[in-house]
Amino acid sequence: MEAFLSATLHWTTRGIEVAGTLVIVIGILGAGYVFLRDLLRGRAPQDAFRVCRSALGMAILLGLELLVAADIISTVAIEPTLSSLAVLAGIVLIRTFLSFSLEVEIEGRWPWQTPQRRGTDKAEQPRAQGAGGQ
Repeated sequence: MEAFLSATLHWTTRGIEVAGTLVIVIGILGAGYVFLRDLLRGRAPQDAFRVCRSALGMAILLGLELLVAADIISTVAIEPTLSSLAVLAGIVLIRTFLSFSLEVEIEGRWPWQTPQRRGTDKAEQPRAQGAGGQ
């Protein structure tokens, strides 16, 4: 029974790793397709680049999340040694840093900051006419 559970966990983690890799690869291909399509439709190159970069960043983030999940399952359930736990901590630390960096690049803000709504910036709001005839 223990061998069956170990094999099931092993193949489950491999499946999650494959899914994470596929998400990244498909995201790369999809972002490249969207970039070329936007350029061919006459979109400004800077806008097409921003859209491509955002799509690619989101795919990488999702893929990294799946890879971290697979590493956690593998380390905790399959090989719970102090050495493998230290390796997992390093991997999670590096991938978490990458995730934060990508999210800042995509969203333009830290994850804990509330998103700024359009029209709420004081510079963007029209000035109200005051009683002084301004």
